[in-house]
Amino acid sequence: MRSIHVDDIVRTVRDLAMRANTELGEDVVRAFEAALEREESPTGQDILKRLIENAQIAREEKIPMCQDTGFAVVFVELGQDVHIVGGALRDAIEEGVRQGYRDGYLRKSICHPFTRQNTGDNTPAIVHIDLQPGDHFRLTLAPKGGGSENMSRVTMLTPAVGVQGVKDFVVQRVKESGPNPCPPTIVGVGIGGTFEQAALLAKKALLRPLGSLNPDPELQALEKDWLEAINRLGIGPQGLGGRITSLAVHIQMMPCHIASLPVAVNIQCHAARHKEASL
Repeated sequence: MRSIHVDDIVRTVRDLAMRANTELGEDVVRAFEAALEREESPTGQDILKRLIENAQIAREEKIPMCQDTGFAVVFVELGQDVHIVGGALRDAIEEGVRQGYRDGYLRKSICHPFTRQNTGDNTPAIVHIDLQPGDHFRLTLAPKGGGSENMSRVTMLTPAVGVQGVKDFVVQRVKESGPNPCPPTIVGVGIGGTFEQAALLAKKALLRPLGSLNPDPELQALEKDWLEAINRLGIGPQGLGGRITSLAVHIQMMPCHIASLPVAVNIQCHAARHKEASL
Protein backbone atom coordinates (compact mmCIF):
# COMPACT_ATOMS: atom_id res chain seq x y z
CA MET A 1 0.00 0.00 0.00
CA ARG A 2 1.40 3.40 -1.03
CA SER A 3 0.43 6.54 0.90
CA ILE A 4 -0.13 9.96 -0.65
CA HIS A 5 -0.71 12.97 1.58
CA VAL A 6 -3.52 15.35 0.69
CA ASP A 7 -1.11 18.29 0.87
CA ASP A 8 0.68 16.93 -2.20
CA ILE A 9 -2.65 16.64 -4.00
CA VAL A 10 -3.58 20.23 -3.13
CA ARG A 11 -0.27 21.55 -4.47
CA THR A 12 -0.55 19.49 -7.63
CA VAL A 13 -4.11 20.53 -8.43
CA ARG A 14 -3.23 24.18 -7.77
CA ASP A 15 -0.34 23.95 -10.24
CA LEU A 16 -2.43 22.13 -12.85
CA ALA A 17 -5.19 24.77 -12.65
CA MET A 18 -2.77 27.59 -13.36
CA ARG A 19 -0.73 25.79 -16.03
CA ALA A 20 -3.76 24.44 -17.88
CA ASN A 21 -5.12 27.94 -18.36
CA THR A 22 -1.87 29.46 -19.58
CA GLU A 23 0.02 26.69 -21.42
CA LEU A 24 -1.81 25.35 -24.44
CA GLY A 25 -0.61 21.86 -25.35
CA GLU A 26 1.95 21.52 -28.14
CA ASP A 27 -0.40 19.07 -29.87
CA VAL A 28 -3.04 21.82 -30.14
CA VAL A 29 -0.54 24.39 -31.42
CA ARG A 30 0.69 21.91 -34.05
CA ALA A 31 -2.95 21.35 -35.06
CA PHE A 32 -3.36 25.12 -35.53
CA GLU A 33 -0.24 25.20 -37.72
CA ALA A 34 -1.44 22.25 -39.79
CA ALA A 35 -4.87 23.86 -40.15
CA LEU A 36 -3.25 27.10 -41.33
CA GLU A 37 -1.67 25.19 -44.21
CA ARG A 38 -5.07 23.80 -45.27
CA GLU A 39 -7.26 26.85 -44.67
CA GLU A 40 -8.17 28.67 -47.88
CA SER A 41 -10.12 31.59 -46.42
CA PRO A 42 -7.92 34.69 -45.84
CA THR A 43 -10.00 35.54 -42.78
CA GLY A 44 -9.64 32.00 -41.50
CA GLN A 45 -5.89 32.11 -42.07
CA ASP A 46 -5.63 35.36 -40.14
CA ILE A 47 -7.62 33.92 -37.24
CA LEU A 48 -5.43 30.82 -37.06
CA LYS A 49 -2.30 32.99 -37.03
CA ARG A 50 -3.75 34.98 -34.14
CA LEU A 51 -4.62 31.81 -32.23
CA ILE A 52 -1.00 30.66 -32.54
CA GLU A 53 0.23 34.08 -31.42
CA ASN A 54 -2.26 34.15 -28.55
CA ALA A 55 -1.09 30.75 -27.29
CA GLN A 56 2.53 31.92 -27.39
CA ILE A 57 1.78 35.14 -25.48
CA ALA A 58 -0.23 33.28 -22.84
CA ARG A 59 2.60 30.81 -22.25
CA GLU A 60 5.37 33.44 -22.12
CA GLU A 61 3.53 35.95 -19.95
CA LYS A 62 1.71 33.40 -17.76
CA ILE A 63 -1.71 34.85 -18.48
CA PRO A 64 -4.89 32.95 -19.41
CA MET A 65 -5.28 32.25 -23.12
CA CYS A 66 -9.04 32.92 -22.80
CA GLN A 67 -11.16 35.10 -20.53
CA ASP A 68 -13.28 32.03 -19.73
CA THR A 69 -11.03 29.99 -17.47
CA GLY A 70 -13.72 27.39 -17.19
CA PHE A 71 -15.25 24.83 -14.91
CA ALA A 72 -12.49 22.73 -13.33
CA VAL A 73 -13.12 19.15 -14.48
CA VAL A 74 -10.76 16.74 -12.73
CA PHE A 75 -10.16 13.14 -13.76
CA VAL A 76 -8.50 10.91 -11.16
CA GLU A 77 -6.93 7.53 -11.92
CA LEU A 78 -6.69 6.02 -8.45
CA GLY A 79 -4.84 2.77 -7.88
CA GLN A 80 -6.63 0.55 -5.39
CA ASP A 81 -3.34 0.09 -3.51
CA VAL A 82 -3.07 3.83 -2.80
CA HIS A 83 -3.97 5.18 0.64
CA ILE A 84 -4.87 8.88 0.82
CA VAL A 85 -3.71 10.25 4.18
CA GLY A 86 -4.22 13.56 5.99
CA GLY A 87 -7.76 14.19 4.79
CA ALA A 88 -10.31 13.46 2.09
CA LEU A 89 -9.38 13.20 -1.59
CA ARG A 90 -12.31 15.27 -2.84
CA ASP A 91 -11.66 18.01 -0.26
CA ALA A 92 -8.00 18.17 -1.37
CA ILE A 93 -9.00 18.56 -5.02
CA GLU A 94 -11.47 21.32 -4.15
CA GLU A 95 -8.80 23.15 -2.14
CA GLY A 96 -6.31 22.84 -4.99
CA VAL A 97 -8.83 24.34 -7.42
CA ARG A 98 -9.63 27.09 -4.93
CA GLN A 99 -5.94 28.01 -4.54
CA GLY A 100 -5.13 27.70 -8.22
CA TYR A 101 -7.90 30.01 -9.36
CA ARG A 102 -7.07 32.49 -6.58
CA ASP A 103 -3.29 32.54 -7.00
CA GLY A 104 -3.44 32.42 -10.79
CA TYR A 105 -5.92 35.33 -10.93
CA LEU A 106 -8.23 33.13 -12.99
CA ARG A 107 -11.84 34.13 -13.51
CA LYS A 108 -14.27 32.43 -11.14
CA SER A 109 -17.25 31.31 -13.20
CA ILE A 110 -19.25 28.92 -11.01
CA CYS A 111 -22.62 30.08 -9.66
CA HIS A 112 -25.96 28.97 -8.19
CA PRO A 113 -28.16 27.80 -11.08
CA PHE A 114 -31.14 29.98 -10.13
CA THR A 115 -29.86 32.98 -8.17
CA ARG A 116 -26.70 33.14 -10.33
CA GLN A 117 -24.74 34.05 -7.19
CA ASN A 118 -21.08 33.24 -7.77
CA THR A 119 -19.51 30.73 -5.36
CA GLY A 120 -16.47 33.00 -5.37
CA ASP A 121 -13.70 30.42 -5.67
CA ASN A 122 -14.58 28.38 -8.79
CA THR A 123 -15.68 25.41 -6.71
CA PRO A 124 -17.17 22.90 -6.63
CA ALA A 125 -15.06 21.10 -9.18
CA ILE A 126 -16.41 18.23 -11.26
CA VAL A 127 -14.47 15.16 -10.14
CA HIS A 128 -14.43 11.79 -11.89
CA ILE A 129 -12.65 9.01 -10.00
CA ASP A 130 -11.62 5.87 -11.87
CA LEU A 131 -10.52 3.10 -9.50
CA GLN A 132 -7.84 0.96 -11.12
CA PRO A 133 -5.46 -1.88 -10.15
CA GLY A 134 -2.02 -1.01 -8.79
CA ASP A 135 -0.61 1.88 -6.77
CA HIS A 136 -0.48 4.72 -9.28
CA PHE A 137 -2.23 8.06 -8.88
CA ARG A 138 -2.80 10.34 -11.84
CA LEU A 139 -4.61 13.66 -12.06
CA THR A 140 -5.86 15.42 -15.18
CA LEU A 141 -7.41 18.88 -14.89
CA ALA A 142 -9.39 20.18 -17.87
CA PRO A 143 -10.88 23.69 -17.56
CA LYS A 144 -14.10 23.64 -19.64
CA GLY A 145 -15.45 26.90 -20.99
CA GLY A 146 -19.17 27.63 -20.99
CA GLY A 147 -19.57 28.58 -24.66
CA SER A 148 -18.56 25.23 -26.06
CA GLU A 149 -20.14 23.25 -23.22
CA ASN A 150 -23.50 24.90 -24.00
CA MET A 151 -23.38 23.49 -27.53
CA SER A 152 -22.99 19.90 -26.31
CA ARG A 153 -25.86 17.42 -26.35
CA VAL A 154 -26.85 13.91 -25.23
CA THR A 155 -29.56 11.96 -27.03
CA MET A 156 -31.04 8.49 -27.03
CA LEU A 157 -31.29 7.34 -30.64
CA THR A 158 -33.18 4.28 -31.81
CA PRO A 159 -30.81 1.40 -32.60
CA ALA A 160 -32.20 1.18 -36.15
CA VAL A 161 -30.55 4.48 -37.16
CA GLY A 162 -27.16 2.76 -37.16
CA VAL A 163 -23.85 4.42 -37.97
CA GLN A 164 -25.38 6.85 -40.47
CA GLY A 165 -27.89 8.05 -37.88
CA VAL A 166 -25.14 8.72 -35.36
CA LYS A 167 -23.08 10.56 -37.96
CA ASP A 168 -26.08 12.69 -38.92
CA PHE A 169 -26.65 13.66 -35.29
CA VAL A 170 -22.99 14.59 -34.73
CA VAL A 171 -22.64 16.66 -37.91
CA GLN A 172 -26.01 18.37 -37.37
CA ARG A 173 -24.98 19.29 -33.80
CA VAL A 174 -21.85 21.01 -35.10
CA LYS A 175 -23.85 22.71 -37.86
CA GLU A 176 -26.45 24.06 -35.42
CA SER A 177 -23.70 25.24 -33.07
CA GLY A 178 -22.24 27.46 -35.77
CA PRO A 179 -19.80 30.04 -34.36
CA ASN A 180 -20.96 29.68 -30.74
CA PRO A 181 -18.32 27.19 -29.51
CA CYS A 182 -15.40 29.31 -30.88
CA PRO A 183 -14.21 27.09 -33.77
CA PRO A 184 -11.99 25.48 -34.80
CA THR A 185 -13.29 22.93 -32.33
CA ILE A 186 -12.54 19.42 -31.21
CA VAL A 187 -15.65 17.22 -31.27
CA GLY A 188 -15.79 14.58 -28.55
CA VAL A 189 -18.28 11.80 -29.26
CA GLY A 190 -19.45 9.18 -26.77
CA ILE A 191 -21.40 6.22 -28.12
CA GLY A 192 -23.03 3.49 -26.04
CA GLY A 193 -23.25 2.82 -22.33
CA THR A 194 -26.12 4.64 -20.66
CA PHE A 195 -27.42 8.23 -20.79
CA GLU A 196 -24.84 9.54 -18.33
CA GLN A 197 -22.00 7.25 -19.44
CA ALA A 198 -22.25 8.47 -23.04
CA ALA A 199 -21.69 12.04 -21.83
CA LEU A 200 -18.65 10.99 -19.80
CA LEU A 201 -17.22 9.08 -22.77
CA ALA A 202 -17.59 12.18 -24.93
CA LYS A 203 -15.76 14.34 -22.41
CA LYS A 204 -12.97 11.80 -21.93
CA ALA A 205 -12.56 11.67 -25.72
CA LEU A 206 -11.48 15.31 -25.62
CA LEU A 207 -8.42 14.39 -23.54
CA ARG A 208 -6.82 12.35 -26.32
CA PRO A 209 -3.85 14.19 -27.88
CA LEU A 210 -4.67 15.88 -31.17
CA GLY A 211 -3.10 14.03 -34.07
CA SER A 212 -3.19 10.66 -32.31
CA LEU A 213 -5.00 7.80 -33.97
CA ASN A 214 -7.91 5.96 -32.41
CA PRO A 215 -6.63 2.45 -31.52
CA ASP A 216 -9.88 0.97 -32.89
CA PRO A 217 -9.59 0.85 -36.71
CA GLU A 218 -13.38 1.11 -37.12
CA LEU A 219 -13.59 4.25 -35.00
CA GLN A 220 -10.45 5.64 -36.64
CA ALA A 221 -12.19 5.49 -40.03
CA LEU A 222 -15.36 7.08 -38.63
CA GLU A 223 -13.38 9.93 -37.07
CA LYS A 224 -11.78 10.75 -40.42
CA ASP A 225 -15.08 10.53 -42.31
CA TRP A 226 -17.04 12.63 -39.81
CA LEU A 227 -14.31 15.29 -39.61
CA GLU A 228 -14.39 15.67 -43.38
CA ALA A 229 -18.18 16.03 -43.29
CA ILE A 230 -17.95 18.68 -40.57
CA ASN A 231 -15.29 20.66 -42.40
CA ARG A 232 -17.46 20.70 -45.53
CA LEU A 233 -20.02 22.76 -43.55
CA GLY A 234 -18.00 25.90 -44.25
CA ILE A 235 -18.38 27.37 -40.75
CA GLY A 236 -14.62 27.98 -40.51
CA PRO A 237 -12.43 29.55 -37.81
CA GLN A 238 -14.52 31.62 -35.38
CA GLY A 239 -17.54 30.97 -37.64
CA LEU A 240 -16.43 33.47 -40.27
CA GLY A 241 -16.24 30.94 -43.08
CA GLY A 242 -13.55 28.60 -44.26
CA ARG A 243 -12.41 25.01 -44.53
CA ILE A 244 -11.39 24.40 -40.92
CA THR A 245 -14.42 24.17 -38.64
CA SER A 246 -12.98 21.40 -36.46
CA LEU A 247 -9.48 20.15 -35.82
CA ALA A 248 -10.50 16.63 -34.90
CA VAL A 249 -13.32 14.24 -34.07
CA HIS A 250 -12.52 11.89 -31.19
CA ILE A 251 -14.81 8.94 -30.50
CA GLN A 252 -15.08 6.66 -27.47
CA MET A 253 -17.52 3.75 -27.61
CA MET A 254 -18.72 0.94 -25.33
CA PRO A 255 -21.55 -1.63 -25.45
CA CYS A 256 -25.11 -0.51 -24.66
CA HIS A 257 -28.54 -2.00 -23.91
CA ILE A 258 -30.23 -3.77 -26.84
CA ALA A 259 -33.09 -1.25 -26.73
CA SER A 260 -30.89 1.85 -26.67
CA LEU A 261 -28.30 3.82 -28.64
CA PRO A 262 -27.01 6.63 -26.39
CA VAL A 263 -24.93 9.27 -28.16
CA ALA A 264 -23.27 12.35 -26.69
CA VAL A 265 -21.44 15.20 -28.37
CA ASN A 266 -19.15 17.29 -26.16
CA ILE A 267 -17.74 20.19 -28.14
CA GLN A 268 -14.42 21.72 -27.09
CA CYS A 269 -13.45 25.20 -28.23
CA HIS A 270 -10.04 25.90 -29.78
CA ALA A 271 -8.62 26.48 -26.26
CA ALA A 272 -8.37 22.72 -25.71
CA ARG A 273 -6.78 22.90 -22.28
CA HIS A 274 -5.76 20.11 -19.96
CA LYS A 275 -2.72 19.23 -17.88
CA GLU A 276 -1.77 15.98 -16.21
CA ALA A 277 0.44 14.92 -13.31
CA SER A 278 1.28 11.69 -11.52
CA LEU A 279 2.09 11.40 -7.82
